Amino acid sequence: MSSGLVVDFAHEPDQLFIGDAPASEAHSVALGHPAGYQPRIGRTRQFTLSNPISCTGVGLHSGHPVTLTLRPAAEDTGIVFRRVDLGLDMPARFDRVIDTRLCTMLAPADRPDARIATVEHVMAALSACGVDNVVVELDGPEVPVLDGSSAPFVFLIDCAGRTEQTAARAAIEILKPVRVEENGAFAELRPSHAPGLSMSMSIAFSASAIGRQAYTMRLSEHGFRGELADCRTFTLRSEIEALRTAGLARGGSLDNAVVVDGGTILNPAGLRRPDEFVRHKMLDAIGDLALAGHPMRGAFIGNRSGHGLNNRLLHALFADRGAWRLSGRAITDQRTVQPTA
Repeated sequence: MSSGLVVDFAHEPDQLFIGDAPASEAHSVALGHPAGYQPRIGRTRQFTLSNPISCTGVGLHSGHPVTLTLRPAAEDTGIVFRRVDLGLDMPARFDRVIDTRLCTMLAPADRPDARIATVEHVMAALSACGVDNVVVELDGPEVPVLDGSSAPFVFLIDCAGRTEQTAARAAIEILKPVRVEENGAFAELRPSHAPGLSMSMSIAFSASAIGRQAYTMRLSEHGFRGELADCRTFTLRSEIEALRTAGLARGGSLDNAVVVDGGTILNPAGLRRPDEFVRHKMLDAIGDLALAGHPMRGAFIGNRSGHGLNNRLLHALFADRGAWRLSGRAITDQRTVQPTA
């Protein structure tokens, strides 16, 4: 357990506690802006956390209890996942992805047993909130699902605070279109003269409660907090038994996922937004793209894209050295994976 702040997510979202502090002294909502808040997107220097912070929860697919601790890290560390139960560190990189069935799972090439699953929600929060350097400690094989969105991780970041560092922040600039496709679905990156990353996502499901949805936004910390962070993962009721037979979704419940049965939302409180489904898919894409190692400048377009296509898109991008370049610093940055022969 961290010696820093500890957040108890066993309470309802509006009754979260920080360590021993009473509720009146803690932030009351996951998406609120704490005192002294300043957006980090567009800053030229790197950021880390001001303090370590921990939470506990269950893995969405394993169903096992897990403790997560976010720790400050030195400049140019990037995001590193640490299995404290195995004594193993692993950089959060797209070429460490070993499985994309219903989540993004990382593992070292020589230790497939040392996996870390469901990294996308915490990665999305760290990326959108402009946290460049952090160690994500886990005492098990999966990031806790919490409420199924990125909002609890945004809350943790706010509680820990952020510290500006000296080193410059690099960005990956998209120089030409890169596209991957599968069975009519696709994911694409395109150049853009505008700053940052624009995102467009469309989905289509036979369940009438979902149907066809589309959403577009220019990614910013403010936009992520207000439009995406609280949108939850979802599943179809008809698929739950098959998922559990396959060893997946064992920690899933109406407390951490939206469950759809045809035209019905089974969660008693319903949806947080009418188009929560497509917004969550965009949240997932932000987390998956963060495995590039740096913020991106360009445009992302996804049609029925999921973790698999998002990861294939990054492989395709970095396989073509003429499709991207690093901007914002004068030296080669080792966190970006160079194409190999």
